[in-house]
Amino acid sequence: MSLSRMRLQVPRPRTFLYLMSLRTGTELIALSLLLNKISGIYGLLALLTGVSLSPLQLSMYIYSVLALILTAYLSRHIRKQSPLQNLALAWFYIIDSIINALYTAAFAMTWFLVISQHQAGRTGDIISGPGNAGKTIDDTAGFTSPEHNVTHVDVVATPAKGLTTGQDAVAIGTPSSSMAAMGTKTPSLGHGVLQPESMTSLIVICSLWALRMYFVFVVMAYARSVLRRHISTSYDTGLAMPRKPESSSSTSSRPNPFASTTREGQGWPGRLGRVMIAVGRGYWLGGGADEDESWAVGLTGKFRKDEEDARGGLMERERRRRSGTGPPLPSNLQVPRWQTGVS
Repeated sequence: MSLSRMRLQVPRPRTFLYLMSLRTGTELIALSLLLNKISGIYGLLALLTGVSLSPLQLSMYIYSVLALILTAYLSRHIRKQSPLQNLALAWFYIIDSIINALYTAAFAMTWFLVISQHQAGRTGDIISGPGNAGKTIDDTAGFTSPEHNVTHVDVVATPAKGLTTGQDAVAIGTPSSSMAAMGTKTPSLGHGVLQPESMTSLIVICSLWALRMYFVFVVMAYARSVLRRHISTSYDTGLAMPRKPESSSSTSSRPNPFASTTREGQGWPGRLGRVMIAVGRGYWLGGGADEDESWAVGLTGKFRKDEEDARGGLMERERRRRSGTGPPLPSNLQVPRWQTGVS
């Protein structure tokens, strides 16, 4: 395997967190996705209570409800190991990750702009941000709008003039560090990101997205193993499949399980499967003799062992029948005389 190919190869995990199988990991990932998308239902129910939502928030809740329905349908086929549905689940999880990344970036940008504006003490006209979500975030985040943004107040008292006894007190406020640093500058995204609490939020978001990327690779690896197992068992059972490629190079790919000549390639599901396979065909079907095929041992080893046991059982029964050491014949069975040797 060349160095350039190793650098461009998509990670292919064999287990989930080195503790569970890919199927168990995919089921847990699908469950977490379902729990995440349920929030869309509660977001839409909030409209009934009179809560105002920005267009960005409303679109996210509608998408979450649609994604919840699709995930509930596809996740049922994880245990069934259906090739089309598992491949569709892998592609949907990839697309959902991209969409969630865009929503997260939009809301984070708006949040940092609102923080920057409050740190600057300019709360009169809230920056709308992407999707006009700034006003909603400012109303629900619990910000206060003080007339003066100061860290502490010093009271200076002086004797009052005149005959009346008393004192004149003057309150002197010390501006907050953020106000002093901001000066007369306009609130900006960079100022909001550089706040101490913002850096913590960025670290948490980046960590969660690194974990999300690992989940993507796990779901893809499981869909790939399901496809390759389906191809292997189709050849073993003699189902109509395209001819295996003769090439033994490392870049040779396996036949398309959704080809028009196969049972899975008929109708619109077959066309959909061919489209999904066409994008990244080298990952889904690629691999040659030099590739590690340990997936086949775990997935098809049981069927191969059953086939060998069945073949061995037939041979043993044939040997015992010929040697005459087989099980006794039923009592109601009439044996021909030529077999008993009686004339």
